[in-house]
Amino acid sequence: MREFETVKVEQVGAAGVLTLNRPEKRNAINFKMMDEIEAALADLGVSDAVYGVIVTGAGACFSSGVDLNGMRDMSAARDFTEYMSRWRRLNKLFETNPKPIVAAIEGYCLTGGLELATACDLRVGAEGSSYTITSSKIGTVPGAGGTQRLPRLIGVSNALDILFSAEPVDANRARQMGLLNRLTNRGGALEEALNMVETYAQRAPLSLQFCKRAVYAGMNMSLDDALEFEGFVVNTIYTTTDKQEGVRAFLEKRAPRFTGR
Repeated sequence: MREFETVKVEQVGAAGVLTLNRPEKRNAINFKMMDEIEAALADLGVSDAVYGVIVTGAGACFSSGVDLNGMRDMSAARDFTEYMSRWRRLNKLFETNPKPIVAAIEGYCLTGGLELATACDLRVGAEGSSYTITSSKIGTVPGAGGTQRLPRLIGVSNALDILFSAEPVDANRARQMGLLNRLTNRGGALEEALNMVETYAQRAPLSLQFCKRAVYAGMNMSLDDALEFEGFVVNTIYTTTDKQEGVRAFLEKRAPRFTGR
């Protein structure tokens, strides 16, 4: 694993763990961190040893979002437009990465941090974690998916409640809304995410990759077009070695030996 300045990447079992590593800044995301997250995701996405990626934060929080010190120096609209374009590009990379990506969240998950978490495939939150988009407090609008991914996850009314109020949502309420897939005891988010990836490691890698692609592509299509695309995906995977191995293992009542081919 490559070493970075603002993120830490390590292999833990079947998982590649990507830790946002600016605890003194509550893991605020600056240009440097964006670049390093992008590079780390690229490495993890092509690693045969990694069956899932976990994104978490160092210290007491997941991420406080945008590094406002960096934004303060942006006086030209062009600079800010470029900054937000990079944010959107980064978050899109979570959806297009071939591996399942799980956010393991402890503590604060604020604005850009929450937008990044919603770009992950799944979210595990611990008791005591909280979820906020604070843009309305400083006169802005979230621009890295907060007005788009969030309502797709939790519904329009719940999303607007978060956006309008800019007040924290606790972990229990976040689980009820569907923002969190799993809720754990305080300090247990990473362990739960690791357990999830260990399960994924027993599944056919191409199956997970194609399922992810079909879901995200289909969400931007009409139902008829999405079902047609699903049929294309099914036909494509039908000829893979792993599909043949999976059927053979089922009939022989043994564990499959998938190779990702």
